[in-house]
Amino acid sequence: MGSVSMENQAFVDSVVREIVQPGVQSLMNTRYFSELREGKLSKRRLQGFAIQHYLHNVALCKGLVLCMAKNVANPDLYEHFREQFNEEQYHPDLAKNFGLALGLSESDFENATPVFECLAHTSAVIRGMFLGSPAETRTGALVNESMVCRYSEEFDASLRKHYGLGDKECQFFTVHKAADVEHTKAAGEVVARYATSPEQQRAVRVAAHNMVRFKIAKFEGIYQAYS
Repeated sequence: MGSVSMENQAFVDSVVREIVQPGVQSLMNTRYFSELREGKLSKRRLQGFAIQHYLHNVALCKGLVLCMAKNVANPDLYEHFREQFNEEQYHPDLAKNFGLALGLSESDFENATPVFECLAHTSAVIRGMFLGSPAETRTGALVNESMVCRYSEEFDASLRKHYGLGDKECQFFTVHKAADVEHTKAAGEVVARYATSPEQQRAVRVAAHNMVRFKIAKFEGIYQAYS
């Protein structure tokens, strides 16, 4: 990626400060994560996360491959999506392994279907990949990667403290709380590079607000569906 102007970077910083970080805090304040921190979240709801995030990661990997094809004539974007796919291709198995450690079976994943709110979240991500501008597309990643990075810290600490899980069982979260720092940075760089007009910047802010809502709804959906 080429360099970006200070003005464009300041715009991305404002989106993170005004939309993304408050969204992260709102997610951490949901009943899913409040109960997780207290050690009161049920095993079934932990399993629900594993199943639903596995389905999302499978869809995300396929979307990244198609984004590579879509942007084959743009070396910067092609390389960006190639790098993202190389990172993400192992994540469905990490989510599955977490679920297996909680007592799920392979058939639980083979026969799983997305709950409504999780389907809506994944659909919004895929829609951004195929119909959104480069800045809008990566705004979804900016929100999601920021949230995954933060909630992975929460999962990792709480699962060890309250649920007796160790390094092997928590691998999904130890990987994500480190890798998604770089993924968030990479997404922000694309947004800064391509959100160069007032119209694009408005689209970015709308996309960020929407993705925050979809992500919070995803965990509310998991909480309700796996009661």
